[in-house]
Amino acid sequence: MSGSIAQAFAHNFLGQSPRWYKATIVGFLILNAVVLFTIGPVAAGWLLVIEFIFTLAMALKCYPLMPGGLLLIEALLLKMTTPQALYDELLHNFPVILLLMFMVAGIYFMKDLLLFLFSRLLLGVRSKAILALMFCFLSAFLSAFLDALTVTAVIISAAVGFYSVYHRVASGNDPREDSEFADDEHLPSRHHEDLNQFRAFLRSLLMHGAVGTALGGVCTLVGEPQNLLIGHEMGWHFGEFFTKVAPVSLPVLVAGLVTCVLLEKLRWFGYGTLLPDNVRAVLANYAAEDNAKRTPRQTAALLVQGAAALILIGCLAFHLAEVGLIGLMVIVLITAFTGITDEHRLGSAFKDAMPFTALLVVFFAVVAVIHDQHLFVPLIEWVLALPMDQQPGMLFIANGLLSAISDNVFVATIYITEVKQAFLAGHMTREHFETLAIAINTGTNLPSVATPNGQAAFLFLLTSAIAPLVRLSYGRMVWMAVPYTVVMGLLGWYAVSYWL
Repeated sequence: MSGSIAQAFAHNFLGQSPRWYKATIVGFLILNAVVLFTIGPVAAGWLLVIEFIFTLAMALKCYPLMPGGLLLIEALLLKMTTPQALYDELLHNFPVILLLMFMVAGIYFMKDLLLFLFSRLLLGVRSKAILALMFCFLSAFLSAFLDALTVTAVIISAAVGFYSVYHRVASGNDPREDSEFADDEHLPSRHHEDLNQFRAFLRSLLMHGAVGTALGGVCTLVGEPQNLLIGHEMGWHFGEFFTKVAPVSLPVLVAGLVTCVLLEKLRWFGYGTLLPDNVRAVLANYAAEDNAKRTPRQTAALLVQGAAALILIGCLAFHLAEVGLIGLMVIVLITAFTGITDEHRLGSAFKDAMPFTALLVVFFAVVAVIHDQHLFVPLIEWVLALPMDQQPGMLFIANGLLSAISDNVFVATIYITEVKQAFLAGHMTREHFETLAIAINTGTNLPSVATPNGQAAFLFLLTSAIAPLVRLSYGRMVWMAVPYTVVMGLLGWYAVSYWL
C-alpha cells in the first residue's frame, strides 16, 4: 500500500509533466537550500532567478505557476525574502494586477467585434508583408497611448478567434458552438499541413504585434509604467517626455518597422509564412455566413461592443481612471446591454486572465528576492563609477540586461533613484541627469524584447491560451525576437551614446 501511495504522489506531482522535468524541479528545491547555506544568499538568489526563467522556458511542459510557485514558497521559507516584502511589491504593482483581472475579461466580451474587424483586415490584405507591418504599426501606435497588455489582449483574442473557427470547421464542428479546438485528435490528416502553416502564420503576426507594443510604448509618457515613473522624477509633461526621448525612440521605431517588412520578405527567423488558401476560404465563408445570418440582436450587440471600444479608447487616452477600473466599466456596459446576465458566462471571461495574474504574483516574489538580496547593486555601482561620457551607453546596456530577466519597472525604479541621488548630491549636471534618465527609460524598454520575461506583453503572450495552440514556446519566442533585439538594441545604444 505504501508503495502505491508513493507512486501516486510521484504521478500527481506536476501532473502530466515529463519525469525529467519533475526531477529537475525537485533538484532545484534541494540545490537552493544547499547553495544558500554553503555559498550564501546572493548566489542562491541568482540561482533562483535562473530557475524561474527555466520554468518560463518550459511553459509548454508545465504552466510556470506551479513549479515557479514551489520555488518561491521555498524562498520564503528560507527567508530569502519575506511575505511583507512580497506584499509591498504587489501593492506597488496593484494597477497591473487590476488591469489583468478586469481589462482582459473586458476584451473577452468584445471578441465578436474583434473577429469581425480583424477578419476584414486578414481577408482584405493579401500581402503578408503589408499585413505584418499593419499589425506592428497599429500595436506601436496604440501602445503609445494605451496599455501594452491591453493591446496584446486584443491581438490574442483575435488570433484565438481565427484559430478556433478554422479548427472547428476542419474537425467537422459548428464554428459558432463551443467545442474543443485545442486537440488535433479529431482533425482529418489532410488538414494537418494547412493547420501547421496557419500556426506559423499566426505566430509571426503575434510576434510582430508584441514587438510593436515595445516600439510604441517607449515613445510616450503613458506608454509604459516605468515611463510615467521616470517622467514624474524628472518633472516632464507629455510633450516634453516625447521630445526628450525622440532622438532614440523614433529612429528605433522606424528601424523596427523596416525590420518587420524585411523579415517577412526574407522569411528569416520563422517569419514569412503565408495564410494557406484553404484556411482563407474557411475564414471567408465563415465571415460571409456570419453577415448573412446576423440577427438584429447580434447587430445590436456589435454596436454596443463598438461603442464600448470607443469609450475604452477615450478613457485610456485621457487616463480618466486606472486601466483595470476602466476594464470593469467595459464589462458592465457590454454585459448589461447585450443580455449577458448569468454568472457562468461572466466567469468564462476571467478564465484566461486569472492564471497569468497568479503567475505575475509569483514573478513579483522573484523581484522581492532580487530587492532583498541586493542582486543588482554591484552592477549599478559599477556603471555609476564609470567616466561620464561612458555612463549613458553602459546604463542602456545594464538596464537592458537586467530588464531581460527582471521587472522593467523594478529596474527603472532602482536606477532612477540612484541616479537622482547622485544628481542631488551634486555629482552631475542637470543635462547629464536627463541623458541618464533617457538611457534608463529606453534601456528598460528596447533590449528587453530579447526574452518573454523582459516584457510583460511578451510574458502574457507566452502564457496565454493562444501560445500552446500555435506552438509558441519560450525558445521560439527568443529566436523570433533575435532580429528585433539586435536592431533595437544596437540602434538604441548608438543613439543613447552619440545622439543625446
